[in-house]
Amino acid sequence: MIRVLSSEQMRESDNFTINTLNIPSSVLIERAGNAVFEEITKRFKGGRVLIVVGKGNNGNDGLEVARLLKTVHGFNVAVFKSYEPNFEIFNLKFDIIIDCLFGIGLSRNVDGENKKIIDLINESGCFIISCDISSGLNANNGLVMGSAVKAHMTIAIQELKYGHLLNDGIDFSGDIIVKDVGIAVWEENFASLITAEDVKPFFVKRKRNVNKGSFGKTAIIGGSKSFSGSSLLSINALTSLKMGVGYSYLFIPESLYDVYACKNPECIVKTFKDYQGFYVFDEKDVVELLNFDSIALGMGMGVSEEVYKLICYLLKNYEGNLLIDADGLNSLSKYGLKVLSDKSCEVVLSPHIGEFSRLIDVEKSLIINNPIEYCKNFSEKYKVITCLKSSTTVISDGEKVIINTSGNNSLAKAGSGDVLAGVLSGLLTRDESLIDCVSVGAYIFGLSADIAVKEQNEYTVTATDVVSALPKAINSIL
Repeated sequence: MIRVLSSEQMRESDNFTINTLNIPSSVLIERAGNAVFEEITKRFKGGRVLIVVGKGNNGNDGLEVARLLKTVHGFNVAVFKSYEPNFEIFNLKFDIIIDCLFGIGLSRNVDGENKKIIDLINESGCFIISCDISSGLNANNGLVMGSAVKAHMTIAIQELKYGHLLNDGIDFSGDIIVKDVGIAVWEENFASLITAEDVKPFFVKRKRNVNKGSFGKTAIIGGSKSFSGSSLLSINALTSLKMGVGYSYLFIPESLYDVYACKNPECIVKTFKDYQGFYVFDEKDVVELLNFDSIALGMGMGVSEEVYKLICYLLKNYEGNLLIDADGLNSLSKYGLKVLSDKSCEVVLSPHIGEFSRLIDVEKSLIINNPIEYCKNFSEKYKVITCLKSSTTVISDGEKVIINTSGNNSLAKAGSGDVLAGVLSGLLTRDESLIDCVSVGAYIFGLSADIAVKEQNEYTVTATDVVSALPKAINSIL
């Protein structure tokens, strides 16, 4: 895992390093400048460079970069100072622009001359490198504050920041390189970015002397007359990925049996009572579920009190790992979250921003502005794991926060969440840390979409294509 800090945590670490470890800020500026210098000279053998600096420490880093580059043969260096603006310099031709205008302390929208500077940088046609963070990005949530530099590469000083990864951050940061400059991160309450190295231990070579019973059972409960494809995509995910589950069951409305029968012969199809294609709760139908290692429910079921009754029954009686998704979440939103407070099973909720907004009764804009805190606080309150789906996924158990950035915009299509539900349901049968299982599932799911886009493009990839790419994602990890 790679550490990810808020702007406040980064400032506290700066202060601790300067005031407690007695490392002068001038030394840290030299180190930061040298870190940027190293990455530039590693990639370029020369060129015309414009360094755009502001008043703060980020600007001082830029001045240090300028000093170092001027000593290297092949680099022709000019400096633009926002506090002594000479806009004529942008009429000259440059190959590289180094953005050191604002750092992580930006707290208000960019306007006036600063907006003009950012616009000129973006319109330059140069290779753009941002020092620490793209100027104009909010370091805590990655939102553009009026205007922001769209970098080809960002050199993050010491640590990744929330703003590199959330919301607009990925689109505006380009390739991100983290450079250690000796700032001491002394607290442990930071988020973590999951990487391929973290996923590898989940796919080690398995023993030969095993049987189906060695790897547990999972059940997916979903589907309705209106959304018959949702649970089918979920079960396809399990079948295609071969997460190692010994048995996978699909529980669907009785009247829809013909729709699902033999679609996936490896999976066992079971039925429950329904009325006109929608789930009706009957305890006799669901007692069998208490013997499963993991259950995923809600996909395409429709919002109803009957679905809510099922959730309440499982929360009270089930002792495995329960994933609530889609209409399961919407039913909770409508009929009440109190049932989450008293439960016999481990619970994972996987809402997208809209579902989470309904769940906690908070405007989407507020969640987008602070997804990590909302996700963490909700998980802590109800003692659940929340997998908050967006362009970047935030996962929390109320203490840990794990961020996943695998995936792409092809996942912004119907059916994607249903595939993820199947992936997670398969992993939740494992005897592993639950938050790790969820994080690995999110990573593999996103990686599958990345592979699918390479084979096709971001327009044509569908949820079914992501299912097909799941084995390739696992092979790439292996």
